[in-house]
Amino acid sequence: MKVLVTGAKGMLGQAVVSAIEAREWTTIPLSRGDLDVTDVKEVRNVLVRYRPDVVVNCAAYTDVDGAETAREKAFAVNGLGPRNLALVCRDAEADLVQVSTDYVFDGNKAFPYEIFDDPRPLNVYGASKLWGEQAVATIGCRWYIVRTSWLFGPGGKNFVETILRSGKKSGVLRVVNDQNGCPTYTIDLARAIADLIETRCYGIYHATNQGSTTWFNFAQKISEKANLPVVIEPCSTTEFPRPAVRPKNSLLDSFPLRETIGYLLPAWEDALERYLAVIGKEEVS
Repeated sequence: MKVLVTGAKGMLGQAVVSAIEAREWTTIPLSRGDLDVTDVKEVRNVLVRYRPDVVVNCAAYTDVDGAETAREKAFAVNGLGPRNLALVCRDAEADLVQVSTDYVFDGNKAFPYEIFDDPRPLNVYGASKLWGEQAVATIGCRWYIVRTSWLFGPGGKNFVETILRSGKKSGVLRVVNDQNGCPTYTIDLARAIADLIETRCYGIYHATNQGSTTWFNFAQKISEKANLPVVIEPCSTTEFPRPAVRPKNSLLDSFPLRETIGYLLPAWEDALERYLAVIGKEEVS
């Protein structure tokens, strides 16, 4: 099998490339410099050149707050890009995996969101990702839409590294305690994506590590595991205003994924421990 990965130098893209290479499939890792997904002619030329069986789209504009002022860029990368890939994948008879987000939901539901719940994004980032989903689902290619949340892992900026960096000095960090979700380790997600590709069971999936937490509790766990000298204090979203509105609850129900690939991703606490071990080994080396 030949798999082309866009955004291959990003945090998730690197993990997906590693997961695919572990299966000894032919891997075509393309960075933003190698392929501009917003240019449909370039997308067509690249797919004609490589003729992949599957395209995994990890290219994304991920600055949630920045999207509020960079609306056009967010919609170009997160909406137009997936549309272009879907058009060309349809003509090339290639499967497309579109990675999406929990932020397509408004957070008003008291329980985890299921795949058939209606999306109602609260911010530009979520709206741009939803447009990408809708384009992929309606153009006529064979597709998987994989929604995930709160990503962390090697090779990119993430919440864990922010807390580790900020918490190295003694003091106080205030972190919001009224947004519920689930951290997801890119290594675990990438493995699930690779397993999903093998099933050829197309459709929408939710893929996160298991469990739920708030950003505050997540930060506390990071501090505890890393023995940081900092004090973590809870605050409300209103006390820590951001340009983009976040959903209060963005937990995702992964039941369809389990029934398709045969397992659920591990608990987020387990994933965090494994990631911290990787970081520790990198620092030693």
